[in-house]
Amino acid sequence: MQHRGRTRTPPHRGLVPLAAGAGGLLAVLIGLVFLMLVLAIGDAQHSLLSARSGRPALTQVGVVQGTLFDMEGGQRSYVITHQDAFLEPWQAARAAYPAQAQRLVDVSTSPVQRQLARQIQRSGQSFVDDYSVPLVAEARRGDPDASSTARTLEGKQRLDALRAQFSRYLQTERAAINQRENALEARMRMLTISASVGVGAAVLLIIAYGAYVTRVIVWPVRRMAGFATRLAAGDLAARVPPSGRREIGQLEAAFNTMAGSLEKSHRRLRLLYDAGTAVGNTLDVGRTADELVRVAVPRFADFVTVDLEESVLHGGEPTAAETVLRRVARGGVRDDSPLDPTGALIAVDPPPDGTRHTDAAAALIADLRVTRRARFPDARHTEQLLDYGMRSLITAPVSAQGVLMGVIVFWRTRDSPPFEKDDLSDAEELAAKAATAIDNARRYTRERETALALQRSLLPHGLPDCPSVDFAYRYLPTGTRAGVGGDWLDVIPLSGTRVALVVGDVVGHGIQASATMGRLRTAVRTLADVDLPPDELLTHLDDLVLHLDDGAGEQAGEVGSTCLYAVYDPVSRHCSLASAGHPLPFVITPQGSVEQAPGQAGPPLGLGGLPFETTDLDLAEGSVLALFSNGLVHSRSLDMGHGLDRLRRALTTAGDGEPLEAACDRVVAALRTGEPADDVTLLLARTRALPCDQVAAWEVPADPEQVAGARTLATGQLAAWKLDELSFTTELVVSELVTNAVRYGGDPIQLRLIRDTRMLICEVSDGSSTAPHLRRARVFDEGGRGLLLVARLTQRWGTRQTSAGKTIWCEQELPLPDASTHAPGSVDWCRE
Repeated sequence: MQHRGRTRTPPHRGLVPLAAGAGGLLAVLIGLVFLMLVLAIGDAQHSLLSARSGRPALTQVGVVQGTLFDMEGGQRSYVITHQDAFLEPWQAARAAYPAQAQRLVDVSTSPVQRQLARQIQRSGQSFVDDYSVPLVAEARRGDPDASSTARTLEGKQRLDALRAQFSRYLQTERAAINQRENALEARMRMLTISASVGVGAAVLLIIAYGAYVTRVIVWPVRRMAGFATRLAAGDLAARVPPSGRREIGQLEAAFNTMAGSLEKSHRRLRLLYDAGTAVGNTLDVGRTADELVRVAVPRFADFVTVDLEESVLHGGEPTAAETVLRRVARGGVRDDSPLDPTGALIAVDPPPDGTRHTDAAAALIADLRVTRRARFPDARHTEQLLDYGMRSLITAPVSAQGVLMGVIVFWRTRDSPPFEKDDLSDAEELAAKAATAIDNARRYTRERETALALQRSLLPHGLPDCPSVDFAYRYLPTGTRAGVGGDWLDVIPLSGTRVALVVGDVVGHGIQASATMGRLRTAVRTLADVDLPPDELLTHLDDLVLHLDDGAGEQAGEVGSTCLYAVYDPVSRHCSLASAGHPLPFVITPQGSVEQAPGQAGPPLGLGGLPFETTDLDLAEGSVLALFSNGLVHSRSLDMGHGLDRLRRALTTAGDGEPLEAACDRVVAALRTGEPADDVTLLLARTRALPCDQVAAWEVPADPEQVAGARTLATGQLAAWKLDELSFTTELVVSELVTNAVRYGGDPIQLRLIRDTRMLICEVSDGSSTAPHLRRARVFDEGGRGLLLVARLTQRWGTRQTSAGKTIWCEQELPLPDASTHAPGSVDWCRE
């Protein structure tokens, strides 16, 4: 079998051997140059020494010649004068000559010169031994031959012969010295030329080596440094052109590989960072899934689908046993994919044990054409997906709380490289981030639904119809992640056809705020039943907040809450209100002018010890009171003063007969353009005035005999109103209440009958502030049955404190829908 493999290209020589070889060759050549220089310098030095060696010989030959002449002069002077003084130089020269002659032989620079030096040595010694010493001896003896002409001539001949020898020696030595100096000069010229050539060659070699190193190493390294600087500065697209070889080429390839790896890692980290910052910002399951799709397409996948359990979408706990998932999000580079659309039900295979666990990792299908039978969402569309161009996919579980909530599928088409194993970690990371965000959104949805359900249960399901006012309201819970707030509103019917309008705002959001709102609303309703003035009611409510806690000794969220309480009386068209830190309402006159109610808002609830101020208003019939919460006029982007101005402008047309429902919609739409960041509460109440013919009042003297007259007045008024069916009961009630007022109260005593559309109200006022108490009388008790009769005969009864005393009232349902006559003698209290 023929094996097919890739032929390996023999590796190029590395830079280290080349640099080492070039450096070694350069070192050898420079060494040779310097060796030649050293040899030439040594030869020149030898020639110089050789040239210099003749100088001592010339000097020494002069010393030897001078020694012989000194000897000859000393002997001649002694022979002539016979004075011993002349013998001392002769004797010194005679003693020094042998050594001087031998030194001449030693310093001679050539064999010829040494031979001439030996001849001079022998001739001179012969002159001393054979001529000079005998001559001095003869002169000492007085021999006349010592001064004879023959002896003198002999001495002259011997000296001439020595002079000739000295001359020949000098000539020969000078010629040798000249020859050596000429040779030294020639060698020095040659040495200079050789040195110049060697230094020039060394410089050229160094330049060539430097150019080689610069071209092969320095320039590529400098280019690499430039690209490395760009890479370090954040240019991840920096790549080195592959122009080098050997180690430089390997360095370029390694740099490009590293840069590519860094770019890939940066893309991955950027993808995960964007997923961390962009996914989970809305705390909405559907939007969170859409955010994941927008992050992953097209940077990681061409198409992405997110399928979740139905219970997760509504804040429920995942069961991980569902066989049908809901497609929550789908997105891709094109919109015509055969993937099931958003909202579709996706069938999935049930797990073998009935439960999907979180240990299931992401699964990769690298080539869908090969693995067609794999199980994944949209598997029934495999052929359509292949025809469309889908090639690879990754299925990643969406898990939380140890149970799967759904699955995310990442798709790539044939236009993109298929998924690899390295992409599994990215898919799992994206799925983990999405799972955390989806689980948070699920929990928030559950908590919000719980808080909304609690709030709906605590808020009035339907506000009662009141004959005193027409009203409309809007309540919009916040949609932010902070949760539902604690705003509330209420319309509470009071005695005497009066009505209480309440708006409150609890600090905080969530279930705690809703529970707090329920507490305060219940407390306000309870205190309203006591029929307290607005300032006293808020004082009691503030006291109540101070004594509330969360069961652990810590103050609850009621502290810092606000409340506005207003009471409107349709008989007198008088409105009294007090505020505990809440914005004062706007008053819209029938003519359309809008002004905020005068007065000061008191401190918020829970501070304690600070008074609340009551503001009194006289309202024309058809005026509109606009009560609202801070969420309508204040937000992070809307200043409180600016918001109040906007609300004033929006309310301008609410007094022109516009239906209150339409006015509520228009005002809320004008002030809230987006999802509210806080609960929005708006209550519009248009006042009515009770017609004067529906109210009758009489002053009753504090005399028991006047009780019968009071009964007569009451029955007469009922006859005028055509309410004869209520005469018997009303007569008993008036008798009991007036009798109690005469017996236990004080002046002034007043009887008032009010007829509205549903009730007949009987009120008896007196000057005593002592409130009556309902009790059950024993068998033999003579009294104590009056209030019991009133309570049994009427729909409801009660008492309220007034500035002059108290008022006891009771209500009876009208049998007829209408009666319009006005009894004579009644007092018109509508205008007081």
